[in-house]
Amino acid sequence: MIRLENLTKEYDLPGGKPGSIVAADRLNLEISAGEIFGLVGPNGAGKTTTLKMVCGLLVPTAGRVTVNQIHVERQPEEAQRYIGYLADFFSLYDDLKVWEYLDYFAHAYKMESAAIPGRIDEVIYLMGLEPKRDAFIAGLSRGMKQRLGIGRAIIHDPRLLVLDEPAAGLDPKARHELKQLLQKLNRSGKTILITSHVLSDLEEICSSLAIMEKGCLLRAGALGAVMREGRVARRFRIRLAAMGFALTEWLAARRGVSGVAMEEAAAQFAFTGSDLELAELVGQLVIAGAPVCGVEEVVETLEKVYSRLSTGEVM
Repeated sequence: MIRLENLTKEYDLPGGKPGSIVAADRLNLEISAGEIFGLVGPNGAGKTTTLKMVCGLLVPTAGRVTVNQIHVERQPEEAQRYIGYLADFFSLYDDLKVWEYLDYFAHAYKMESAAIPGRIDEVIYLMGLEPKRDAFIAGLSRGMKQRLGIGRAIIHDPRLLVLDEPAAGLDPKARHELKQLLQKLNRSGKTILITSHVLSDLEEICSSLAIMEKGCLLRAGALGAVMREGRVARRFRIRLAAMGFALTEWLAARRGVSGVAMEEAAAQFAFTGSDLELAELVGQLVIAGAPVCGVEEVVETLEKVYSRLSTGEVM
């Protein structure tokens, strides 16, 4: 659905100073149709610049973007048929009603007049805005305004939905509803490219993601692969039913085990062996008299993975 090829964006330094600022540095990325793809990075990493180039709102300094195999820069009007974009700050017109706002943008997208009323009904239902259909935008909650903004982005039924920080400013309940809405849109066939500073939200809904820093892609791929990348060992936790067994010392003496840390009646450790070797390790521990009551793999959060990869830390 999206392909970036050596995509680069540079800005001149202010005041006519020599040199330039590189906001996106030779990005190469493919996003398949049907994915929810997260773009992660700190402020200034180049995420918004990248999204705007994908949507044709910024002209690249070099490289190219294709959406659904259409060259965004050379065929902008054709590309826009497939793209719905919601910026981190978007305009709402307080003196319009919900349906009037959608009607305005349906005409802006040059939809056939006869199809617009039915499409407005579909979008209002899909966004869960039925009780607010005739309400003025000025009276909507932050969460409802966000739903309306997404509704505007999909009024022309694009295949690709590009969202820049859609959860910003939402309370936990509204964020949960937004995640459900995005998953619903994805199940209906839409590819979604999304940025967010709430990494736990992306971890819950994304099938793939890319980590971006200083205009460069540090990692990109399926969520599970990115979460595991850069680790030299998996981490596990073994819990005991009672204290008294010298678990730390026993584990530290085993081959393939490192970084043992005791947590009350449990120990966490890194292990380089296979699943079969882990099973053998646990079996030997039981034979040695340890009252083992649980074994689990310690899965990193996306926030921890991002921190580790952005600093170059190896575990």
